[in-house]
Amino acid sequence: MNIQPTPYDHPDAVKLNDAVQAEYAVRYGDEGDATPLDAGMFVPPQGLYLLAYDPDGSPVATGGWRTQDKNDEGYENGDAELKRMYVIPEARGLGLARRILSALESDARQAGRTRMVLETGTAQPEAIALYASSGYAPCAKFGMYRDHDNSRCFAKPLN
Repeated sequence: MNIQPTPYDHPDAVKLNDAVQAEYAVRYGDEGDATPLDAGMFVPPQGLYLLAYDPDGSPVATGGWRTQDKNDEGYENGDAELKRMYVIPEARGLGLARRILSALESDARQAGRTRMVLETGTAQPEAIALYASSGYAPCAKFGMYRDHDNSRCFAKPLN
């Protein structure tokens, strides 16, 4: 599998974003993640967006991080927020999410970020298991869904 930096608004990224949003809608019975995102949030050194391609050149996994600093949504100075981690069903179990997560953590660390944070939900037990096994611990809730009962927030120091 080939993992490479890709703009958030690249057609392959849009395709996988649509797929993850459809999965969120099924899992949570809503419209998906309504957090406002734009391509500029993932431009180095303020962030990074990665896509994984299979040997045939089809996009199969994605993930990104964006800079966050202390604000009224509960972020802290030095935060890098993980967004749009997703692996298509046919490519799950191959370790792609773990590889993308590791690359994003390394990039955020090199960009001077001190903590990786993420928000997921109770309808995504596989995601929670991945993050727990990768050194993430529950933290104070932040972001758009901080007041939702099924929201779960995690953090990991990057230093």
